[in-house]
Amino acid sequence: MPVFRLWLAILLLSPAFAMAEEAATDSTDQVSYYRDVRPIFQGNCQGCHQPAKRGGDYLMTDHQSLLSGGESGSAAVVAGDPAASSLIELITPADGKAEMPKGKPPLAESDRKIILNWILQGAKDDTPDSAKEKYDAEHPPSYVRPPVLTGVAFSPDGSLLAVSGYHEVLLQKADGSGIAGRLVGMSERIESLAFSPDGTQLAVAGGSPGRLGELQVWNVADQKLAYSVPVSYDNVYGASWSPDGKLIAIGCGDKSVRAFEASSGKQVFFNGAHEDWALDTVFSKDGSHLVSVSRDMAVKLYEVKTQRFVDNVTSITPGALKGGINAVARHPDEDQVLIGGADGVPKIYRLFREKARKIGDDFNKIKDFPEMPGRIYDVAFTSDAAKAVACSSLDGVGHVHVFNVADGKKVLELEGPLHAVYSISISPDNKRIAVVGFDGEVLLYDLETGKQLKQFPAVPITTQTASNQ
Repeated sequence: MPVFRLWLAILLLSPAFAMAEEAATDSTDQVSYYRDVRPIFQGNCQGCHQPAKRGGDYLMTDHQSLLSGGESGSAAVVAGDPAASSLIELITPADGKAEMPKGKPPLAESDRKIILNWILQGAKDDTPDSAKEKYDAEHPPSYVRPPVLTGVAFSPDGSLLAVSGYHEVLLQKADGSGIAGRLVGMSERIESLAFSPDGTQLAVAGGSPGRLGELQVWNVADQKLAYSVPVSYDNVYGASWSPDGKLIAIGCGDKSVRAFEASSGKQVFFNGAHEDWALDTVFSKDGSHLVSVSRDMAVKLYEVKTQRFVDNVTSITPGALKGGINAVARHPDEDQVLIGGADGVPKIYRLFREKARKIGDDFNKIKDFPEMPGRIYDVAFTSDAAKAVACSSLDGVGHVHVFNVADGKKVLELEGPLHAVYSISISPDNKRIAVVGFDGEVLLYDLETGKQLKQFPAVPITTQTASNQ
């Protein structure tokens, strides 16, 4: 007898299942596809079975596709008949392993029972109409108004700008002359973007708020999804690449910091030292250490190889820091980081402590830059480390200041007024800065003079509501 049929037989004969089956006749005990079943697939299966990456030609992101099955031709789900549903066989472990999720531990028995009960009860779809939107490369999002933009990044060769959208990343030509590509994925909200050091791949951190975080890695040349990694139960943030391009780090809404093999998506680093959301990450100059910043007001240092927490880079004295930290960027040539957050003061810190910590000290701090209005959302160094740039927002008004690293003085403020600004990126030649935020526009500025060079919408705007919205 096949293992999954044996498992079914044992389960069906068990007193606990008999009670569950009897209870299933009561509508209040019905298993909900949208509330109970979909999150299981979302957290374990949709990384490989989604429109942007059709593993086995099988989609698991909507009810109809889930029932249909993939390239095998057999129905994955037969309503009322678990034994005829190939999905049950795929998720049932034999000798501790199951075909799905591929390359991961088998689903928990409790999750398998939920799926089984759902099929027994008729595999009904209770997805709200508002959640039935479908997006893929052939059916990208349609916009009737500009979205709030939370991420922008120049490619290493300066030819492209990756810009966050809704359910997608738009690859804009860096001169603003048009869209070069649309990378449509699962995540409703895109939080950060980072090109690999060689520019061949793009890491995208985001998710569906309160439901799922996701790390996407895209091949830039063919605009195909290399892989997707579902992470935790809320959005993920602050994607960064190790200098050798072998690892990708993210911060998570569950307070953890994680890193993955860039080649495979395998998680190789986990640390939960933060006490609140981890919002940004960066690697040390040689990639041996990782730095994260958080809403808990801390900048933390870890050793990558051992996954060990090493030190709080900033002071840990209560009251020394004012509010959470949103952004971090590493000095191009030194193990120093530029940080910014709720107090509006950009700061540079050295990563590695040179003398023993004393209560109340902030020894690792190298300098403060002049305070900016409101909260800082992003920071950056020029590639020659001559200048530091930060953006902040207060009462819907954005500010972008440029500072001399050597003397710590503000030398420039970009032309305004600006709407609230949430992300910036400096071109590799240090001549331009891209700015995005609340108004949905991409603004290009001359970094030397602060004059605006160009302004264009990040997404195509239609005058009518799209048919799939």
